[in-house]
Amino acid sequence: MTHARITLDRDFTIADVPRRLFGQFVEHMGRCVYTGIYEPEHPAADARGFRTDVLELVRELGPTVVRYPGGNFVSGYRWEDGVGPVADRPVRMDGAWHTIETNAFGLHEFMDWSREADVEVMEAINLGTRGVEEARALVEYTNHPGGTYWSDLRRRNGAEDPFGIKLWCLGNELDGPWQIGHKTAHEYGRLAQETAKAMKLVDPSIELVAVGSSNRQMPTFGTWEHTVLTHAYDQVDYISMHAYYREQSGDAASFLAEGVEMDTFIDGVISTIDAVKAAGKHTTQVDISFDEWNVWDFDRFNDIEEGEVAAAGWREHPRLIEDTYNVTDAVVVGTFLHSLLRHGDRVKIANQAQLVNVIAPIRSEENGPAWRQTTFWPFARMARMAKGRIMRLAITSTQGATARFGDVDEVDAVATWDEESGRLALFIANRSLESEATVDLELHGLRPTGVRSAEVLTVPEGGDRFTANLQETPDAVGLRPLHGVALDDGALRLTLPALSWSAVELDVARA
Repeated sequence: MTHARITLDRDFTIADVPRRLFGQFVEHMGRCVYTGIYEPEHPAADARGFRTDVLELVRELGPTVVRYPGGNFVSGYRWEDGVGPVADRPVRMDGAWHTIETNAFGLHEFMDWSREADVEVMEAINLGTRGVEEARALVEYTNHPGGTYWSDLRRRNGAEDPFGIKLWCLGNELDGPWQIGHKTAHEYGRLAQETAKAMKLVDPSIELVAVGSSNRQMPTFGTWEHTVLTHAYDQVDYISMHAYYREQSGDAASFLAEGVEMDTFIDGVISTIDAVKAAGKHTTQVDISFDEWNVWDFDRFNDIEEGEVAAAGWREHPRLIEDTYNVTDAVVVGTFLHSLLRHGDRVKIANQAQLVNVIAPIRSEENGPAWRQTTFWPFARMARMAKGRIMRLAITSTQGATARFGDVDEVDAVATWDEESGRLALFIANRSLESEATVDLELHGLRPTGVRSAEVLTVPEGGDRFTANLQETPDAVGLRPLHGVALDDGALRLTLPALSWSAVELDVARA
């Protein structure tokens, strides 16, 4: 039996819950846009071509911000191609994903979609093949009221009022040799610095994200961030992080502990930011935008990319990395959300990549149904329930051995307290593949008065850890009532199934 004790104190908190932490990502890649969020011929499409069945699921998922339009795609993208009459827009070759881009869906369409989805837009600019002038023009187009060339063009294109985009990415993964327009840290740092200055001359209120390392395994990790921020620290508000994780060689124990790797990655970037801040005697605080993260079997994609994709030639929206997620993947995604939330004092933005079809929590079929993947559920619950203050937890847990990370706590958790509503939300994973876990929650300064809700995602009856939600069985895996909850005289004990992720909400009063 696995056992854990979780202790929290009302006065020991980390930060307010950053609402932008629950972000998603829409890229012009595969079927994320076309037949994902946009399919004019679908029976459920509205007058603008938006799939209303997908929109309903997006609203249920609850993202607060969506990054657009890339991703690798943006490093070769001309934003002007996606504005104006659709019939006049050029058809382009997208070298990033070896596809044909029709530009039927562009900036105005995405702004309309974002309003329907009730999300903030996080716009990425092309610093691969383009630069300062194109970025400055785009801010003028989106944010200036009128009376200038680019703002008046927006008005002629049907948007009288400015879009008011506040959050901008200064390129994408330019540390990577795979990126169109790949640069050294010095080249990118100077370009980011000058681009940021020009953009803020147009609209001083915008917030800017500099490109960080594409993953912690990059040979330039650490030195890249240090060099970029040495140039651009005073011009930017955030630096980005990207990371994708997968189960390697059937090593489920290490895969379930990948949240430890995410914690280490975040801590390393924080240390680098603070070192640059100290050395440069800066007075402002640069924080983190973890604007690409997920489970992704990228080794399998590399095989496909080298074979099927190239052999098929140039096509519109082919199927790319449409991973099917199982119970194990969902528990791991839950622990990634834990890691992001417990670093909420410095990680202020995060985007799960991507929203629909492409390694996504939502799947759809052309002229067919849309459904929730297993990974939909941890995100949806945390986006809805994590409010107020992030609590600083002390966790003592049975440990399990892993090949990659040594001994790791089998119980991983994070909690938030919303004083206004009087609710405490506890999100908790049992990483053990075999053992139930009993968890005792000890509260100081707060007194639980009732259990508002308790749900668990785990292996369904008759299934195993590989069970997934498919088109034929879209509800095979989901959240169900967690019955192992005992509240007695202010003491809470949970009994969690093996391989599970749970969300528990308590009514609490000040003690």
